[in-house]
Amino acid sequence: MSAQHHCASDRTAKRHLFRQFTVLLSSTRRGARLARLLATAHLGDWGLPSESAAHIVAELATNATVHGRVPGRDFQLSLTVHRDALLRIEVTDTRGEQLPPTPGTASAPADDAESGRGLLIVEALADCWGIALGPVPRKTIWAELDLAP
Repeated sequence: MSAQHHCASDRTAKRHLFRQFTVLLSSTRRGARLARLLATAHLGDWGLPSESAAHIVAELATNATVHGRVPGRDFQLSLTVHRDALLRIEVTDTRGEQLPPTPGTASAPADDAESGRGLLIVEALADCWGIALGPVPRKTIWAELDLAP
């Protein structure tokens, strides 16, 4: 499994796992909407802030349903909270050959474009994000948010 990211270190490996939620959802607009609603509900139940996370989940889930969709295959949403200090959001789809721009390389679309801003929003809200490839045919787009004040 290879990974592309712009974080100084992989902080996830150094933290103790505290809470996790994972679900498979249909690669449809309804599935993307449900991903955002479930993320907001779980983070609220855990007493954690959810506004930035909800936007990130919405953008990554929408990308999975638009660019990573394979008919008949679902996408996976995973939320992992480490020591109440770090939230890792992962969205996995089955179009590993269809890669988005890497962190720091996404360019803004034309002013009148109706799409193309999702990863720019993720980059603006997340403390870091990246791409993990595999196992074939999958890819995972992940984002991390520092929760500590």
